[in-house]
Amino acid sequence: MSSICFYFQVHQPLRLRRYRFFDIGEAHDYFDDYANAQIVKKVASKCYLPMNALLLELIQRYGSRFKVAFSISGVALDQFERFAPEVLDSFRALAQTGCVEFLAETYAHSLVALRDHDEFKRQVALQSERIHTLFGVTPVTFRNTELIYSDEIGKLVHSLGYNQMLTEGAKHILGWRSPNFLYHNPQAPKLKLLLKNFQLSDDIAFRFSNRGWNGWPLTAEKYVHWLTALPGDAQVINLFMDYETFGEHQWAETGIFDFMRALPGAVFQSSSFNFLTPAEVAQQYQSVSPLHVTHPISWADEERDLTAWLGNELQNEAFSNIYALSEQVRAQNDPALTRTWMYLQTSDHFYYMCTKWFSDGDVHKYFNPYDSPYEAFVNYMNVLSDFLLQLRR
Repeated sequence: MSSICFYFQVHQPLRLRRYRFFDIGEAHDYFDDYANAQIVKKVASKCYLPMNALLLELIQRYGSRFKVAFSISGVALDQFERFAPEVLDSFRALAQTGCVEFLAETYAHSLVALRDHDEFKRQVALQSERIHTLFGVTPVTFRNTELIYSDEIGKLVHSLGYNQMLTEGAKHILGWRSPNFLYHNPQAPKLKLLLKNFQLSDDIAFRFSNRGWNGWPLTAEKYVHWLTALPGDAQVINLFMDYETFGEHQWAETGIFDFMRALPGAVFQSSSFNFLTPAEVAQQYQSVSPLHVTHPISWADEERDLTAWLGNELQNEAFSNIYALSEQVRAQNDPALTRTWMYLQTSDHFYYMCTKWFSDGDVHKYFNPYDSPYEAFVNYMNVLSDFLLQLRR
């Protein structure tokens, strides 16, 4: 019997306010609380609350036969607590079913694994503690920001006690091999790797409402037919996607909620697949081989590399500058400054500076509140200039 692993990423970036040059040294409120509150409330009403209610309905209907997993960034949890506490209540209700696994990740949804291992460990521990405090469970599976992974990062993750990790089933890494099997880190063989099947994941996350797509309209029955047409020796189909797929990226009017409501029943009726959490997948199946990833991969764009966040001089300068402050931040030992520094590490700040306006341009534009990557860079650097002044006082 093959398995389906449904994993959802939940993250709400903190938007910076428009921070002008003349604000430097005068204003220290970097984040746009009004905009952030409005965005969180909007996405809560369109996605988090109705989709959590739907998942709870499915678990109540099918019991332990239906399972899903989430990783929720600390930045998102902080905003839910401030602006939409009912979202936390709905996640608590899911946690209490025992059919949902909560994964570990970096607190700030940051790129810190690429630069500062001490800060990486601190953020992972902080996010894990937050998950335990809110939902009563301790994460045992790791998912790095943007599915970023390499042999070195996997070894680091394993050193923190994790034995399974999620990443992208990148074609240039897999070659002829399939993402529908477990692999392991060659430097830490006990770390099992679950690879995203990006074709089947993106059919839901990106193509569902595209009337020009030859798979439209996508029904649960059609999707299950695609699953059953896969080679029979597949271990697990990993369907990883942003949770905002449901209701925000794919609006309710597209039928996305109806599709998800019908999918488990169609799976049980017309296939031999079962649903497992990532931890259960790692426990049930053995790795088929090591997966060598010498250079970091991610979920993003055709290249599946880091260029969405660190692909130009603007991004690399901003990235270098925020981590150049690490020793000064630690020396201050000020919780408020440390939290601000952590929030400024969020990957979205660098994503907004992306200049890849080619085949993937529409994706980058959709999430970008700035008119240009240069405006995003200037705004971010203005904030860093003021933050540096705070550190020196």
